[in-house]
Amino acid sequence: MTDEAQRCGLVAIVGRPNVGKSTLLNALVGQKISITSAKAQTTRHRITGVRTEGNAQVVFVDTPGFQTRHSSALNRSLNKAVTGVINDVDLVLFVVEAGNFTLGDAKVLALLRPEIPAILVANKLDQVHRRAEIAPWLRDMQERHPFKEFMPISAKAPKDIERLLEVCTRYLPEQPWFYGADELTDRSETFLAGEMIREKLFRLTGDELPYTSTVVIDEFKEEPSPKFGRMVRIAATIVVERDSHKAMVIGDGGEKLKRIGTEARQELEKLLAAKVFLQTFVKVRSGWADDESRVRSFGYE
Repeated sequence: MTDEAQRCGLVAIVGRPNVGKSTLLNALVGQKISITSAKAQTTRHRITGVRTEGNAQVVFVDTPGFQTRHSSALNRSLNKAVTGVINDVDLVLFVVEAGNFTLGDAKVLALLRPEIPAILVANKLDQVHRRAEIAPWLRDMQERHPFKEFMPISAKAPKDIERLLEVCTRYLPEQPWFYGADELTDRSETFLAGEMIREKLFRLTGDELPYTSTVVIDEFKEEPSPKFGRMVRIAATIVVERDSHKAMVIGDGGEKLKRIGTEARQELEKLLAAKVFLQTFVKVRSGWADDESRVRSFGYE
């Protein structure tokens, strides 16, 4: 294959919190690289996922849900990650819930520049009970922005994902690939470890734990192992804002923290193809989400 035959480009996945952007990214890439949970604001970083098919390489960029309700240092960082992406891509996938359009959606839509092609991805189509209502809703959306195409889909339906992938490749410029054919993300294994632990934290604590809780990787060390082939030792700190949150994460007799660690370890062993030894700790850092320097020290842009 010659360089001239290759197509490659950046595709941003944007939308308000909880419309299914991370689930969509994982489906498009074909492997889990972005964490998901029912809690809003789960995604906090710009996550790049790479899908190479035939002569085309699509570099998807999953962004945090655009924050409109709070103005903490953390949320300003999240919004900066969104606005920094959408002006420098070849295509935007604007993700909304099919048949729904909220004030939060409108605020994200206002960020899109008309000169950058955008596709309306009406996600969660499987949850729409009256499909006849989708047609007038799509006409209304057409008046809101000059979308190039409209794609009602379910991110859980493989045929819908393949169809969306085919549409995305049509907008890629002819140029050499940015990544190797077998690469899936530009994020490090250390970063992915912190994300997987944070996912289990949010999934197992539900709505009780404020979304400002985070995870910091203190140690990520690979060791030779004749027995396991590959062995990784990880030490991680879960950071919360109050003592009551710490007690919630630890649980009765340490059961909740143990379960978070076990489920994260099992997922990391699959992701890293290694035997993983994981230690988790919990620390209280009051007000960290409003402290610009601490937000940066915890790895946010």
